[in-house]
This record gives sequence, C-alpha cells and structure tokens, in this order.
Amino acid sequence: MAIVVNMPRLSDTMEEGTVAKWLKSVGDKVEEGDILAEIETDKATMEFESFNEGTLLHIGIPEGDTAPVDSLLAIIGDEGEDISSLLNGSGTSAPASETTGDTASEDEDQMEVSEDTEQGGGEIPEGVEIVKMPRLSDTMEEGTVASWLKQVGDDVEEGDILAEIETDKATMEFESFYSGKLLYIGIQEGESSPVDAVLAIIGPEGTDVDAVLNNKSSAGKKSTATSSVKEESKPAQADTKKEDTKSVADGERIFASPLAKKIAADKGIDLAKVTGSGDNGRIIKKDIENYTPSTAAAPVAASTGKAETAVASQPVSMALPSGEEGTEEVKNSNMRKAIAKALGNSKFSAPHFYLTIEVDMDNAKASRAQINSLPDTKVSFNDMVLKACAMALKKHPQVNTTWNGDTTTYNKHIHMGVAVAVDEGLVVPVVKHCDLLGLTQIGAAVKDLAGKARSKKIAPAEMQGSTFTVSNLGMFGILEFTSIINQPNSAILSVGAIVEKPVVKNGEIVVGSTMKLTLACDHRTVDGAVGAQFLQTLKSYVENPVTMLA
Repeated sequence: MAIVVNMPRLSDTMEEGTVAKWLKSVGDKVEEGDILAEIETDKATMEFESFNEGTLLHIGIPEGDTAPVDSLLAIIGDEGEDISSLLNGSGTSAPASETTGDTASEDEDQMEVSEDTEQGGGEIPEGVEIVKMPRLSDTMEEGTVASWLKQVGDDVEEGDILAEIETDKATMEFESFYSGKLLYIGIQEGESSPVDAVLAIIGPEGTDVDAVLNNKSSAGKKSTATSSVKEESKPAQADTKKEDTKSVADGERIFASPLAKKIAADKGIDLAKVTGSGDNGRIIKKDIENYTPSTAAAPVAASTGKAETAVASQPVSMALPSGEEGTEEVKNSNMRKAIAKALGNSKFSAPHFYLTIEVDMDNAKASRAQINSLPDTKVSFNDMVLKACAMALKKHPQVNTTWNGDTTTYNKHIHMGVAVAVDEGLVVPVVKHCDLLGLTQIGAAVKDLAGKARSKKIAPAEMQGSTFTVSNLGMFGILEFTSIINQPNSAILSVGAIVEKPVVKNGEIVVGSTMKLTLACDHRTVDGAVGAQFLQTLKSYVENPVTMLA
C-alpha cells in the first residue's frame, strides 16, 4: 500500500522547506532509514530519512523548489502501484502563477487576518524567541518531555541541549537554535503536549514573560484561558499560588510541581518528607520517583487516657490479618505505546510458528576462551550467535525476507537487529551488513549501539532497516522462550542460557554444556522445512566456531 510522505517540520519555526537535493530517484528502492533528500529549513540544510520501505513512486517537490510544511513530498509504495487517487486527492497547491486574482486576494486577506491574530494586540519583544514542541519524526503528533537539561534562569547558547523529548520512535535530544536566558518552561518533565505547543521561551533577562504568553496565545483557546486568568482578582491569584505550595506546621511552605504533587498523592507520599532537587528546593517528578521512605515508628496512641482505655478494652481479634487493597495508574510512555502497537500488529497479522533446537556449546566455550585470551579482544556468545545467524541467512535467503501481500521481498543485505532492554521498554538497534563483519567488529558494534540505547543517545536511523532479529535472555537464566517477530522481518531467534547437564557423547554419559535456540517464523514467507534447515545450518556454525573465522 502506497504511503504519502509529507514535507516535515525539521525545526520549531519551520513553515516551509526547500529540497536542496534528492538522494533517491523515482523507481529507486527505498529502505527504512535511507536518506531520501536534503532539505533546507530556516535553520540549516538537513538530511531527511525515510521511515518506510518500498519503491519511490512519485516526487512531489523537485530539487530547488520550496513548499510549505505538510505538502506532498513523495510517495513510496509497491513497484507499479496505481497512485492516481493519491495524486488527485493529495491537495497539493497549484503554483502561484496559476492562481486567479480572486484567490490571491483571498490569500492576502487571510494573511492579514492571521498576522493580526498572531500579534494578539501586541508584538513580541525583540530578541525573545518562543520555542515550540518540534515534530522530530514524520509520524509524531505529540511529544513527552523526558527531562530538562536547562532550568529557568540558565544561560542558553545556540546548540545547547535544552531537553530530552520522547517521540513515538525514540527519546531524542532537542537542541536550542537561540541564545539567551531560559525564561519560561511550558511543558514540565513527564508531561505530553501536541506538536507546536509552547515548549519554552528564550530571551533577554528581565523580559515580561506574561506579556509574551498573552501575545502568543490570544488567537486560540489558550488566549481565552490566559485572559480569564489575568482578569481574575488578586485573591484568586493568591488561591492559585496556594495550589502549588503546601504549608507545614512550622510555617514553612513546600514547593512542588503539579506533576510531583499528583504522583505523591497517588503513592501516598508526604511531601514534607521529600527533599526537592529543583530550583530553590522545588520538588519535581524524579524526587517523588526516587523517594524511599524511612522506617516509620508505630502510630502514636490517642492523646487522651480515655481513648487508650477504649482501645485496650477491645477484645483481641482472632481473624487472619488482611492487607490494604490499592492500585496505581501509570501513564504509558509514547515509546511503550509504539512498542505495544508494533508487537500487536505483528502477533495478530503474522501467523507465527516456533522451532526449537538444542546446541552443544563445548567447542564454542573453548573457542571463546581462546579468542578472548588475545590482547584487546572481547567476544561474547551473543556475538557468535549473531555471526552464525548472518552466515546461515546467506545460505537460506527465504528466511531473510519481508511479506508485502502481493509480493515477497528477498533482502540481499543482512542487517541484524539486536533486542536491547531499556527503562522505557525494548529497542532494537541494527548492526548493518553483519555477514561482512568479524566477531570482534560485531562485538564492538553491539556494545556501542546498546550503550547509546541505554543512555538515550541512539539515533532513529540506528534502529531501522533490520532483516532478522536476535533476542537473548540467557544472561537472566532463561532456558527457553519464544519471541514476537520484529516486523517487517520474517523471523526472530530467541537465545536461552548455556547450562551444564548430563549428555550422551560417544555412547557415554558425560557433563556437557548446551543452549536452546528457538526460531519464530512468519508462515507466510517461511515454511517449516525452511526454518528447520536454517536452524540446522545455524547449529553447525555455533558448534564449530572455527568455520566462522574462514
């Protein structure tokens, strides 16, 4: 099915983009992660990569032409697919020279109205910049601020990382295109907002932020809310202030963000016992999440002797103790929702079947010990499995495929996906051209990608384009398990733990090391016999690592 690719918004102020250069031509094959074009924004010329696979069927904006954000940039689909309906209904605007005078005058009137509306009755002071929630992927509709790297009052230089923003693809660093003071943060850590919502305000120290927000928001719902707040009396403002603070017995007030207060209330945490790490000791989300209550003393008895007597006179209950029931509602992150959607689509669309084989690991253990005895060399069993899978895929290309409905794509390249657990869920970095790499090169690549994934420094392009995936839970002591296929792959290998147990060799029972491998296959592309033959080849490589060194 053909997919329409629109002109992306590659900076927070970008309204139109110019195609500086196309890296693909109509008719070319496009892989997920390939660079489609170089697009010139109001900030810089940036590479724009594809999030889809197929054939480039149509280019909507030629090199050198400029078009607004969300204009039809390209169409990607199956070779020979009819895209006339998409072109007819794409809503692409005609060139300015072809528009009628009436239309031009209407556009001018609308432009005047929009300019008046944007000004909101006053101009934004010079040097003040409103930073909006960026669209960091072509499918992003909203973003979540994972963490702020700058706080209100901090100096910001152009190029500094402002925040880490979680999209539907990954958690990415968002850098500032401006210099100045961070005057205002519009979206707190852990909160989500749609693309183009006010993320922050940067400008000269002493700027009246309220005036800037009033000017910015007067055109929409936010302006109504802001105006109503401004029209409230001072007592009402004082009440609002009380909502963000909490008085304690000694007269001190506890400053906490609304999100921190909500989480604390849900978890039953007393804010008076939490130490804040935010500005001026303000309690923020991470303070609540990291809070560990100290051992509390038993509840104090009632102060009056009469109450104590009443408690003492109650008969001792012989009933079994019962705990308190409780639940906690945790908001799903964008990454978690994207993982759930992808795995659900895979499980319910691809007919899975599973094949398990047991592998003798004695030779592999001896070979690994010998390899790692070399200076500056470190190879894991997982590296051996990845290399063996890559070599086996070359002999069984039907496993290295993608189901397209009417066609099946046979991938001539071998890109190995490696499942990595992170705090937010699961990501799959990709080792490109794994069949061409040596064991030490594979090990270095996996270590680098896994480190980037866990530190949230990995780029979307480094998680795209896999043709086969390996998931290893052996390090957790899991003996055998099945995985859900990482589409658009046709198969995924689950790797269990290496265990020592009695085995039969040469007619005698001896202690041996074995490991179980389970292959999950998409029955639309991989038949049972094909999967079994792949596993037999994989087994021969793993059991005889010397064959992978040739």
